[in-house]
Amino acid sequence: MRALLLSTVLATCPLAALAVGFNDDDPPTPTETTKTCTDGQVWDAETESCIDPDKSSLNDADRMKAIRELAYAGRITDAERVLNAMVDQDSDAVLTYRGFTARKAGRTEDAYEWYARALEVNPDNLLARSYLGQWHLEKGDFQLARAQLSEIRQRGGRSTWPEISLRMAIQSGSGSNY
Repeated sequence: MRALLLSTVLATCPLAALAVGFNDDDPPTPTETTKTCTDGQVWDAETESCIDPDKSSLNDADRMKAIRELAYAGRITDAERVLNAMVDQDSDAVLTYRGFTARKAGRTEDAYEWYARALEVNPDNLLARSYLGQWHLEKGDFQLARAQLSEIRQRGGRSTWPEISLRMAIQSGSGSNY
């Protein structure tokens, strides 16, 4: 049933496969960050207003939620602005999302470098592996995409969103697009 639900979400909203977070298989729920804020600003609950991400009271976990939400909404430039405000620029989560935003912005070689750095920090980063596999698909290299799928499964990621997303992209013959 879960696979059917995820398949339906991917078919009706393919961006969902692109901006799923590290600990959550569900698409982010829209908040004031995407409903109200513009130009890379994020909602600050303390002031009940949109403010620059580097001036907010948010911590990196809150910023990561905003990055996911903005990326899911297709607001790649805004997501990159929030990424720039992250305190821990060397975390595998930040590196993974830098790869994602670079890939979606057409900076494909930069994307590869970010994914590689994320996997150096954390070889078990299943999301980075899924995105890297999709990068390989976009380059036409099904063998390397399948290798990432195998790695995801070997690292305990069977039936997770990164595994399902990459498997479906391989089956369809192309990386996820929106």
